[in-house]
Amino acid sequence: MPTVSLPKADGTTDRYALDGTPTARPSAPPAFSRIAYAAAHVVSDPWKDMRPWEEPAIDWDKTLAFRHHLWSLGFRIAEAMDTAQRGMGLNWAGAQELIRRSLAEARTVSGADLACGAGTDHLAPANARSLDAVIAAYEEQVGFVEKHGGRAILMASRALARLATSPDDYRKVYGRILGQAKDKVVLHWLGDMFDPQLAGYWGSENFEGALETVLSIIEENQNKVEGIKISLLDNAREVALRDRLPEGVLCFTGDDFNYAELIEGDGRKYSHALLGIFDAVAPQASKALASLTAGDVATFRAVIEPTVPLSRKIFEVPTQYYKAGVVFLAWLNGHQNHFTMPAGLQSSRGMLHYADIFRLADRANVLDQPDLAVARMKSFLAVHGLAD
Repeated sequence: MPTVSLPKADGTTDRYALDGTPTARPSAPPAFSRIAYAAAHVVSDPWKDMRPWEEPAIDWDKTLAFRHHLWSLGFRIAEAMDTAQRGMGLNWAGAQELIRRSLAEARTVSGADLACGAGTDHLAPANARSLDAVIAAYEEQVGFVEKHGGRAILMASRALARLATSPDDYRKVYGRILGQAKDKVVLHWLGDMFDPQLAGYWGSENFEGALETVLSIIEENQNKVEGIKISLLDNAREVALRDRLPEGVLCFTGDDFNYAELIEGDGRKYSHALLGIFDAVAPQASKALASLTAGDVATFRAVIEPTVPLSRKIFEVPTQYYKAGVVFLAWLNGHQNHFTMPAGLQSSRGMLHYADIFRLADRANVLDQPDLAVARMKSFLAVHGLAD
């Protein structure tokens, strides 16, 4: 097996020999007993990227090709979410183009499905003067998604978090948007570990208060809510929400630390999935979900559980920089021929972090082409001053 010298925290290196086994692809997109959305990243175009912080260039061909990769493995796609660097490199203009292109592309693929993130990120929180301004911003984005034939995932709003003074402010804004939605939407409860500007969302600094508010919003608008994605990295809190959702409203795990047990369930209820980590471990997650659908829980656990330590490393604090690890793996696995990101976000993690991702990806059988992965890891380390 190929080997590579990897750096360690004590300043030394070790010779790492790969022993993972690439995961075979299904001959056709499998069906799952859980709804499984993969939140997909965008691919930069370094040949055109003149101002990556202000106006990053997107490689649309490679970006859409990655969506075909996910569809071929049975996933739905959660488009233009935080995994695609919404608010961290991808602005609303870029998100519009991404949504428009992805919806059009989905219509060319039998069985392809996706939902699109709609928020208020074109309204700078500091410029938000009223709840009506937040409502108007949501209306613009949801309207754009619906105009192009899409369904909305209602993303958390930084502007609303800044302006709201009580749970009633959240009820007002969400009630207005849900009341106008053409189709059922998915709500998104994104914790402040993903975005510090969302602290106190739903009008409360404590989970219990926030839970009561979001449940009241769902109950008052149940006919317009498909489900809610909860991203708090706390399985007990997700189960508390899941257990209290009204009949027919789905819980989508966004817990990139505990997704394996939450998807499997506790014998009474289980979570569906809307996960950024599925971008990085799509073949393994697909195999695991297909096994679970077939009643083969042992294979589900054997395949999915080794990906959890990898996910926890990718999503470690500062969690909002997890996108760098996702794209790093896409590069190692040959989905793109470079490791550059909008806004230069590849610089948000250090060499030791990426070395740990490499080790854990191998142990989770995530490195699809070991020789290519080693060659690219060596080139990455050489740029950082570590010659193999």
